[in-house]
Amino acid sequence: MSARFTPFHRGGTGSPLVCLHGFTDTWRTWELVLPELERHHDVFAPTLIGHAGGPPLEGEVTDALIPDAIARAMDNAGIARAHLVGNSLGGYVALQLAARGRADSVVAFAPAGGWSEGDAWFADMLRSFAPMQAQLKLAAPRAQAIAASESGRRRATELITTNFAHIPAELIAHQMLGVARCRAVEPMIDFALREGYPLDVERITCPVRIIWGTADRVLPWPSAAHRFRAEGFPGADWIELDGIGHCPQLDVPTQAAQLIVGFTAR
Repeated sequence: MSARFTPFHRGGTGSPLVCLHGFTDTWRTWELVLPELERHHDVFAPTLIGHAGGPPLEGEVTDALIPDAIARAMDNAGIARAHLVGNSLGGYVALQLAARGRADSVVAFAPAGGWSEGDAWFADMLRSFAPMQAQLKLAAPRAQAIAASESGRRRATELITTNFAHIPAELIAHQMLGVARCRAVEPMIDFALREGYPLDVERITCPVRIIWGTADRVLPWPSAAHRFRAEGFPGADWIELDGIGHCPQLDVPTQAAQLIVGFTAR
């Protein structure tokens, strides 16, 4: 049900694969790629702290808050190391965990934190989440009705995908409600505006694949990837998806799943 939020999903067999969603999203962002991923992996997809269905956000926000919470969730799931997959904020957290030695590989879809130091646009992008959440809180009672129409599904997904007809209406309504119920919006935005997205790139020794849609409206290509491309990951496997938006796992799920399992199989 779209109104039901759970702390994690686990399924499949094989080597561990941990999937980390983006800011204000839930683990269900991976739902369309799960069938293929679970043919190859034991998939663990947790909901991030402060997000709908995830652990409550308590105390001060720090740079270690989310990776600490995911590390605990992995420990509780009996996962010492795993292939890590992340989108947006989840991609950044996957890279943070790789720097801690918890990753066998990382596939990051449009990971956060790759813009150049001093770029001003990202502050406006971060601040845009609060009014977007306010609008979705107002729309929440009508989420299912909005997702029932083609025009409503397009409006609800236009910032994150270029393709939407294949995305189930129930999943779109769930995501709308997830944004509305995310308690992490203001504290995490405030922290990110103060502290940015530090990353100890030199400690990341596992294989890394970074995938970016050229039509990304949240973290626009290539400016949002400048630091990662120029300074951070000279040895990474970079893939551009022409005309694809911020969430390839929703936008082109078959291709996204193939790009994940094709890399974890190396």
